[in-house]
Amino acid sequence: MIRLVSVLLILALGLTPALAQPVESFGDFLRNFEAKAVAAGIDADIYRKATNGLTPDPSVPKLVTSQPEFTTPMWEYIETRVSAGRISRGQAAMGKQQALFDKVGTAYGVDPFILGAIWGIETDYGAVLGNAKLIRPIVRSLATLVHQRRGRLKEDEADLIAALQLVQMGPLNRDTLVGSWAGAIGHLQVNPSNVIAHGRDGDGDGRIDLHNSLTDALATSATFLRDLGYQPGQDWGFEVDVPPGFDYTLATRDELRPLSFFAERGVTRVKDRRFASLDTPVFLYVPTGHKGPKFLMTQNYLVLKGYNFSDSYALAVAHMADRLKGSTGLVQPWPKKTKFPDLAQRKAIQKALVDLGLYQGVVDGRIGPISQAAYARFQASKGEIADGFITLESYEELAAATR
Repeated sequence: MIRLVSVLLILALGLTPALAQPVESFGDFLRNFEAKAVAAGIDADIYRKATNGLTPDPSVPKLVTSQPEFTTPMWEYIETRVSAGRISRGQAAMGKQQALFDKVGTAYGVDPFILGAIWGIETDYGAVLGNAKLIRPIVRSLATLVHQRRGRLKEDEADLIAALQLVQMGPLNRDTLVGSWAGAIGHLQVNPSNVIAHGRDGDGDGRIDLHNSLTDALATSATFLRDLGYQPGQDWGFEVDVPPGFDYTLATRDELRPLSFFAERGVTRVKDRRFASLDTPVFLYVPTGHKGPKFLMTQNYLVLKGYNFSDSYALAVAHMADRLKGSTGLVQPWPKKTKFPDLAQRKAIQKALVDLGLYQGVVDGRIGPISQAAYARFQASKGEIADGFITLESYEELAAATR
């Protein structure tokens, strides 16, 4: 049994945070933040030029609380993004750039189709980069996020400082350094801190421009994935069948076990496919309960979560990569008739699990792996299939158990 000691699992302890409240006016914030930026290496004149007359982006607060990867069922998120049209456009786009994708894949050891899938899901193969409603100056967006003080304040501050570093490096300025409302830049949408840490001048023109150079964008994202621990030549995972009576408490990402561990317990690949190696370290992932699709995931799946924390996003990228290669859809259907609890009910679920001594996390209504594991323990105590899938029925059952 292989214990996973990846920073990616530290990331897995939280979900997208909500906004807090500003503690000062936007103008006061910009003036007060200058000292922090200068201490981080930003020239004071550069800072003032980048922030003089800046106003907050009024659309940011709503966008923070409506991110689709955290507010829609997994199947809806995936099916919307891994559509027939997007698959077809992706195959055409990658075909036109085949030499480039082959070159980057060989140079960095990252599956070109994973890069192509990220490209498609993030910017529809670059199509949205000219859309002013989606792509905007990121110094303004990031300053708004920091001023609003959402739950990831330190990360937002780091990204704002990194964006100012990019402005300081030139040739881009506060108006031409553009990206998403959350600050992600270019074809494959990399946030400024990671551009600073992993950015690559793939086309050799002396600058890193992820917006205008697909080569730079692919090289940067490939480097980012490798630095997160991507294993060359390893698949992201496999859709599997699980036998009746299987112990779903083994579906945990706290540790990776050799694939043979699950094979010995009757887990098989769908469509009678064979596992290439029973030595591959994997974990069992059951995102929508025992009635939905099930997967054995490798470390490379967790790397995708390092790129974007959402499981919906990571699985969409993984599935899109397979579809771009010509594979068909998932075998097991999604449980689309499932009814889910609202925010107040999700908080009540967590509170009930706390009262039952099964959960020590925050009661915030954000259902992630820790809440799911706690609910699985409750299911096991009741002799139920302990798949950890939290639904409206979970709320009703826990409410009855804690009356």
